[in-house]
Amino acid sequence: MATPHAIHEEFPDDAVKIHELKLSDAHFARLLDDYDQVNDKVHSAVTYNPPITDDAEKELRHKRAHLKDEIAAIMSRN
Repeated sequence: MATPHAIHEEFPDDAVKIHELKLSDAHFARLLDDYDQVNDKVHSAVTYNPPITDDAEKELRHKRAHLKDEIAAIMSRN
């Protein structure tokens, strides 16, 4: 089962654009990797595996939102 909030879930109509940008834009590809890593950590925190503090979870969620905003901004320019 995929981790909730995967980037293709967040932008379901943009799978082709995401794929093309990932192949053509190294910065975008790195943002996707960063997003996936942070998203996995958020999911682990939510499922208490391993448990983390509320503040740490909040920070991860903030970082995920920031990465998603950056990804959306790049996609809107292309």
